[in-house]
Amino acid sequence: MGEKLQVGVLFGGRSGEHAVSLRSARSVLAALDPEKYELTQIGITRQGAWLVGPPGVDVLEALPRADAGGLDRAFISPDRTFPGLHRISDPNGNSVVSLLSRLDVVFPVLHGTFGEDGTIQGLLELSDLAYVGSGVLGSALAMDKGVFKDVMQANQVPVLESLVVLRSEIEAGLESIIQRAEALAPYPLFTKPANLGSSVGITKCRGRSDLLEGLMDAAQYDRRILIERGIEGREIEVSVLGNDDPQASVPGEIVPYGDFYTYESKYHEARSRLVIPAPIPLEQAELVRELAVRAYSLIDCAGMARVDFLMDKGSGEVFLNEINTIPGFTDISMYSKLWEATGMPYPSLCDRLIELALERKSERDQTVREYVRSESEGV
Repeated sequence: MGEKLQVGVLFGGRSGEHAVSLRSARSVLAALDPEKYELTQIGITRQGAWLVGPPGVDVLEALPRADAGGLDRAFISPDRTFPGLHRISDPNGNSVVSLLSRLDVVFPVLHGTFGEDGTIQGLLELSDLAYVGSGVLGSALAMDKGVFKDVMQANQVPVLESLVVLRSEIEAGLESIIQRAEALAPYPLFTKPANLGSSVGITKCRGRSDLLEGLMDAAQYDRRILIERGIEGREIEVSVLGNDDPQASVPGEIVPYGDFYTYESKYHEARSRLVIPAPIPLEQAELVRELAVRAYSLIDCAGMARVDFLMDKGSGEVFLNEINTIPGFTDISMYSKLWEATGMPYPSLCDRLIELALERKSERDQTVREYVRSESEGV
């Protein structure tokens, strides 16, 4: 057998979805074959400290502890001439930096801000490392729901009407925002942080008092807040896998317990259901698969993404809701369950994502980074 691939699994992070990340990382670590991969756990605390452990220490288990005792600080250098994951140990009060792993591939399992929004991808690009998932552009565009909708509208992909307001506008006065929101569409309206997932900070607003509360809640989590027309809709999701030639899974439907798929119904209640395949007509199934791949390619996604749709219960009209470039990734999450139903079990899915990361890195390496003029071009 050849040498094992050095894989760093990166989890936690400074996001409202920190706890979700830990769940996803546990499943990824359990699925990756230790005969193929040398795994290094890299945990990021809610405060932003990067931590690694000595051999045999489960960083994932230790990270939630307040003191995270027994773990050392670590960093991935943005300097490609100083590559890899480095440990900062502190023997006798003197900080010592040492190489822990050269890292052939980084597997980010970071949901939300500072992980799914292009920031960690920028670091990994500077470090010249292969990594699972979309690059800076695809990650950033998918993460900001307002800009994402603008790109979809410009390319004739159906989305619900919406507007974006700033936290500073809310702080300056709500009256004009309320007028703009009520001119957008009749109630119900939805308020959402533009850059977050897992339904954190989302409110269904049935009237003006709900709208006021929803705006204030969403503004806790982002400086940009999306206000969107609400519909009585079915929640249809498609998993996409690939780089330049992405493939779509069978669609699934989420039947939430309650008005919509809240954080609690995703992670703390067992009464919401995942229905795979979605019980929708064949032509609608093909439409959402086609739109999912199209949207994925439009914003230059890579590796994986879950594409979420709303289907009007009355008319059957389909609206693209959002793309999650690092979706919930436990073995019972919708992304992996859809691929399992399409014929790819969870461990094979993790293997394929690592292959796609290496493929994307190989393609990046073909790009010329320096321009040298020939003598015929003159001075």
